[in-house]
Amino acid sequence: MANTIGFIGTGAMASSLIGGIIGKGLYTPDQIQCSDPYPPAREAASKKGYNVSESNSIVCTNAKDAVFLAVKPNCVMSACKDIAEAEQLDAVIVSIAAGVTLEALENAMPGKRIVRVMPNTPCLVGEAASGFSLGTLATNEDRKLVKKLLDAVGVSVEVPENLLNAVTGLSGSGPAYVFQFIEALSDGGVRAGLPRQVATMLAAQTVKGAAEMVLNTGKHPGELKDGVTSPGGTTIAGVEALEKGGFRASTISAVTAATKRSMQLGGVPDEEISNRYGL
Repeated sequence: MANTIGFIGTGAMASSLIGGIIGKGLYTPDQIQCSDPYPPAREAASKKGYNVSESNSIVCTNAKDAVFLAVKPNCVMSACKDIAEAEQLDAVIVSIAAGVTLEALENAMPGKRIVRVMPNTPCLVGEAASGFSLGTLATNEDRKLVKKLLDAVGVSVEVPENLLNAVTGLSGSGPAYVFQFIEALSDGGVRAGLPRQVATMLAAQTVKGAAEMVLNTGKHPGELKDGVTSPGGTTIAGVEALEKGGFRASTISAVTAATKRSMQLGGVPDEEISNRYGL
């Protein structure tokens, strides 16, 4: 892949995306154009060999393939103004700004091809689960490019924009639920007598291994669970305790609560959330 790619904002998520993209050989450091208002962030990016500027306009001028909008939500409209004013810009705009709709982005950047993305923090270790939606002007070539870039740091799926809130509730917020589960598993191990360091390592590896089994075997999680739960054994006793504690219902409620909150932050009225989505 030739040409250049731009990043407006070089925070943790953007830096991880850049690292994955370079690591997969899609771009080289000197093909990365980026801007950031904070001198320490620019210095860090410059040390990695990227082309760094304080100006968003320079990124828009030099990025030929895509420009990632990777700033905090309260800075989005200011960055969009710079993009909108870049008349020669023909790159697809990829927004990873949480809660900012395609409609709002397209109104702020008329005539630009836009894709909205919801990544998650495992992007930091190359294991992201991202959802993305195309704007009205985005092309099939834009779709292919964005998916290729996102797949460099994990896996990605295209969904209608109205489902990006559900993606937020599941995979966007999901790492926090899993961290909490790992912590609880570790606490259980400590309660049963294991040293904390050992308990946490075993808990994290168990979650990682179980996830790999789901992804690699293609089997339903329930089928894999049944393969561990022998009649009258230790595992079914533990599963029973989880069910008594409302584990399954609480997890479902966590996803739906986060989905609802994502809708609220995106400006969806509570009445519509209730009537249309049943949340």
